[in-house]
Amino acid sequence: MSYYTWKVKAKEIINKGDKKMAGMAQEEIEKELSTVYTVLTYADYEAGLKEERLLGLKCASCGKITCHPMHVCQWCSSRRLERVELCGEGELTTFTVIRVPPEGFEADVPYIPCIIETKEGPCVIGRLDYDAERATPELIGKQVKLSGAYTYEGDKYSGGAHTCPIFKLVG
Repeated sequence: MSYYTWKVKAKEIINKGDKKMAGMAQEEIEKELSTVYTVLTYADYEAGLKEERLLGLKCASCGKITCHPMHVCQWCSSRRLERVELCGEGELTTFTVIRVPPEGFEADVPYIPCIIETKEGPCVIGRLDYDAERATPELIGKQVKLSGAYTYEGDKYSGGAHTCPIFKLVG
């Protein structure tokens, strides 16, 4: 996000009277926000996917790993997050075949959105690179590996282009 966005956020915190930051100079708050909240941006995450790298965050307080950019640890609420690269491998936990697409995705059908539990623990939503006509529930539990990224232009609700990981079956 832009510096301007963080500056606005800092002013919002000051104006709300956040007790933790009460008494801090605006410059200190802006500095804290700009360092804490830019460990892994969505732009970095999507750029990593395009290079077949799955980036995540590891909490320095509790050791848990998450795979999407976040501002705080989803388990312990710590802001002590470090960028890590995950191996990109895991298990297919669920999927569905989309044959009737939402508006703006008509050219993509059929496609298979899926949830992968990575070897490091966090779950990732992506697409499965597999023949949709052959997809059966027996695929659940199979091992998969990151094989690339898919960028879609979005629709009238999503606010623009997004990139998601593509996984393929291993073996």
